[in-house]
Amino acid sequence: MASQLWARKPLSLLLEEMAGEHRLRRILGPVQLSALGVGAIIGTGIFILTGEAAHDRTGPALMLSFVVAGFACVFAALCYAEFASMVPVAGSAYTYAYATLGELFAWIIGWDLILEYAVGSATVAHGWSAHFQEFIPLFGLDKYLPHVLSKGPFDYCVTVSKDCPHTGFVATGAYFDLPAILVTFILTVILVKGIKESATFNAVMVAIKLIIVLMVIGIGVFYINPANWHPFAPYGYTGISFFGKTLFGQTAPTGQPLGMFAGAAIIFFAYIGFDSVSVHSEEARKPARDVPIGIITSLIICTILYIAVSAVLTGMVPTNLIDKNAGVVKAFEYVGLTWMQYLVAAGAMTGITSVLLVMMLSQPRVMLALARDGLVPKGFFGDIHPKFRTPWKSTILTGLFVASMAGFLPLTLLAEMTNIGTLFAFVIVCAAVLVMRKTNPDANRPFRAPLVPLVPILGILTCLLLMFSLPAENWWRLIIWLLIGFVIYFAYGRKHSVMKHYLEHEIAKHGISPGGSLATDVDLKDPGGPDKKDD
Repeated sequence: MASQLWARKPLSLLLEEMAGEHRLRRILGPVQLSALGVGAIIGTGIFILTGEAAHDRTGPALMLSFVVAGFACVFAALCYAEFASMVPVAGSAYTYAYATLGELFAWIIGWDLILEYAVGSATVAHGWSAHFQEFIPLFGLDKYLPHVLSKGPFDYCVTVSKDCPHTGFVATGAYFDLPAILVTFILTVILVKGIKESATFNAVMVAIKLIIVLMVIGIGVFYINPANWHPFAPYGYTGISFFGKTLFGQTAPTGQPLGMFAGAAIIFFAYIGFDSVSVHSEEARKPARDVPIGIITSLIICTILYIAVSAVLTGMVPTNLIDKNAGVVKAFEYVGLTWMQYLVAAGAMTGITSVLLVMMLSQPRVMLALARDGLVPKGFFGDIHPKFRTPWKSTILTGLFVASMAGFLPLTLLAEMTNIGTLFAFVIVCAAVLVMRKTNPDANRPFRAPLVPLVPILGILTCLLLMFSLPAENWWRLIIWLLIGFVIYFAYGRKHSVMKHYLEHEIAKHGISPGGSLATDVDLKDPGGPDKKDD
């Protein structure tokens, strides 16, 4: 049934799912939502990928890379905020797509989110391991971690440096990254048993991370050597390619684009997390006002901090000496501030742990949402533990998947795979706003993205620009991942879809034509039902 592919999940069903005891309490204001956004954004990106990008792709021009990536996120964030106000329930992009674009697009975004959260979690675990290994010498414990258990069996080098005798894949002489695997397993056990999170706990974690970041800026600024900022853009200001063919800028011996835009594509990972604010739309006191404020405020705060940290990092250490795995920590070792080195490592571990926890918490819940809609086997992915009340099977599967990638794959490949999946989701969300403005112009939009169609178009173009600034193999990985997803959807999901049965029931009951839409104008014009009776 072709209409099933475009069948939108009626908002009445979404509101029904969270009615009564299933309803989340609307208790979060703009300050708490902004704290959630900052807490989700600041993590591995600022402590890890700054070194990776500055060393291999940008030099001091990393400061401009953060500006470009921040602009791309702002455009996408405004589109996210419009959907969050139209569909004020939990679920983020997957739920928005199901309610506004139909089942096929919902599946594409849901499948893409799995790639983002799973590979993103592995990247974060890799970062945690790097900082753990910087911290344990303080207690003399580094002698108990042999080299063969300290990292994956190979690295991927874009440029030649101290640890990279040549470009491409380089053997490390190690077997696997044991700390990354162990932290993943520990958090998997915690998540299976259940963890009580609160806005207060998150605010404490955000405070710790902000204090460390502000200390990095406030202390590091006194050790800046302006000579390290020259040349400012050793690899140029571009770095744009199209499926492996560099259009503008320099190219590494491995074929990867180099330059400011190429760096923005890598450090884009540092911004992943702002969409977590929209996940909490159902818990916002006034989602139409508070969610957009939370998203934009957290993005602005983090962009300012990122630019300042990248300025300090590239000013303290020459580009070719910046450490790729723990750049900020190693910068203080370089200038002889050992106490600050250990303090930053400890603070980074704390912050990164919370980010890893949230990302591994989110992945099984995406699968749970897909299972509840019948798109993946409910008996496995939708199975809730009778005692712990968590999606335990999918949580364990997530832990095994994340541990395998974090233990054996290098940071560069993991970060690029995460970025292209997230950028693709942002492109779809921005495009969806344009489509919805045309197909449902009268739908209730408590928050409207400004300057439409300009903002969504700029969001699409900037995200595509960053996607094209990633190496060509990332496109092939994304295409293969999506093709696997289509196979699963058409072989299983489409046949077992809850929407399929709902559509058949509505046709039998009301005589709706097969080409009709399931989402009525009433559904989209009255998304504010839950707000009328706040707890």
